[in-house]
Amino acid sequence: MKINQRLFDHYGIDTSKDLAIAKRCSKPWDTILIDKQGSCYACECQSWLPQSIGNLQIKSLSEILESPVRQHLQRSIEHGNYRYCNEHQCSYIRSNIIHTSTDEHIRFLRLAIDDSCNLSCPSCRRDMIFHKQGRKFDTRIALADKINEWLYSHTHPVQVHIGSDGDPFASHVYRHFMKHTPNRDHIKYSILTNGLLFKDFHHRIPHVIRNLEKLAISIDGARQTTYETLRRGASWHKLIEGLDSIKSIRRDNGFALEWHMVVQKDNWREMSAMAGMATKYGVDKLFLNKIEDWNTGLDHADQDFWSRPDFHLELDKAKSYPIVRTWNLS
Repeated sequence: MKINQRLFDHYGIDTSKDLAIAKRCSKPWDTILIDKQGSCYACECQSWLPQSIGNLQIKSLSEILESPVRQHLQRSIEHGNYRYCNEHQCSYIRSNIIHTSTDEHIRFLRLAIDDSCNLSCPSCRRDMIFHKQGRKFDTRIALADKINEWLYSHTHPVQVHIGSDGDPFASHVYRHFMKHTPNRDHIKYSILTNGLLFKDFHHRIPHVIRNLEKLAISIDGARQTTYETLRRGASWHKLIEGLDSIKSIRRDNGFALEWHMVVQKDNWREMSAMAGMATKYGVDKLFLNKIEDWNTGLDHADQDFWSRPDFHLELDKAKSYPIVRTWNLS
């Protein structure tokens, strides 16, 4: 068993700390995140607990779940010191809302195995990323197959989250995964998408849509010009077409609906307009998320508007809508 101290140094995590948290966070027991290299993490966000517990290219998921590293991380939670957790970024520690559970079966499987997308948004990436062939594509197809193999043997309720890194309906890897994933009612799904291809592709995966618990749509503008500027390669009219389709399908399936907006210098004036638009579409929650630096070439010194009085007036106006949730904006 080996802890990679350089990872924790990179994220500024003091592994000698003792947060003295009485509650036992359930994530290292019930959640697994898998990235595009096949590395597995015992949390829902890699930067919150950056130590890999095993690699799916080398071992099966069942073997990884029994790894000494996972057990070591779990003990740090049981002891209450949370020494390997990033208390500066973890939303549960920051908000003092720790989810607890006595269930030690995997309940949440989060897939970040392909970053292919039909857009190249400046807040996310420099250029278009799309894999349809080659070594990376073959590796990720193999990961998808190994995950499905585990799902076929898993008999407990589990929610599979698809789309933490790319768009599930644009990605040929995720399309392959969803086509071959087990048609079992105890397997539920959560999908994060830009919504542009939902209308064209949802009918190809009826068992996934039937068992869909949550659909999240990322939208960075409430007006056409803003949206098409910040969602590079997108069409406002295609978005509206997709949102109308989702609204119709939701009436039959009843899944929860969330929208996500990355708040930045070119769209913060539209936060309340986005809240109004989301309300019109019957959205359950609208998350307003502060833009993060993903090394995409953006000048983040230019994103310095957070202390402006008019920004806070607009934020308060948006927060007057009951569906609005904010992350790190104020």
